[in-house]
Amino acid sequence: MAQKRRKKEKGTSIIKSGKNLGSSPGEKAALGLRVIGGRLRGSKLQYSGDNRVRPMKDRIREAVFNLISTASKGKHVIDLFAGTGALAIEALSRGAVSATLIEKHLGTMRNLRNNIESLKLAECCRLVQADAFYMARHLAELQVPANLPWLVFCSPPYDFYVAEQAAMLEMLTLLYENAPEESVFVIESDSRFDFDLLRLTEENDLRRRSYPPAEIAVYRKTA
Repeated sequence: MAQKRRKKEKGTSIIKSGKNLGSSPGEKAALGLRVIGGRLRGSKLQYSGDNRVRPMKDRIREAVFNLISTASKGKHVIDLFAGTGALAIEALSRGAVSATLIEKHLGTMRNLRNNIESLKLAECCRLVQADAFYMARHLAELQVPANLPWLVFCSPPYDFYVAEQAAMLEMLTLLYENAPEESVFVIESDSRFDFDLLRLTEENDLRRRSYPPAEIAVYRKTA
């Protein structure tokens, strides 16, 4: 059984568990990231260029938030592979109430914390340094608000959909089954993943869009 260890650091929960799942280390050219809309529109986000992080491009993020329209308002955000925090921050800028951001890599977490603090979002955000797959099996440890629907972002390294397909399906299914009604799930993959494997489409709103290489699916949990 995997051992786990916790400690607190500037509002960050650190939960050590399971194996280290991440994309290839190293660096690439840093991208210019900014908040697209809402009250924080135009704010810049830090990104070092580390290959462990694959930020969603501004044009795709803008398209995604156009697709989900006002779904951010009144929601609690769960960002499963937070990276720079761009998706959660965008949602908070557009009316989300609070956010839980999960990121396993320590260096990426430091950059994420800097983005949250520089935009003065620390009071409404909880940063969790942990394996997202582990957290899906231990939802009580996330301490998410019980009275708010969720806005869940799943934007992992694309290779996870191949190398960790069973774990991805389990994680998303568990979260969906436990999500409050009116929760919205935004899932990004590439063309190698078959969204029909999730089996979440019956009697639920589903939208799919292609922004090569990204493939986006949006699910809304209804009564």
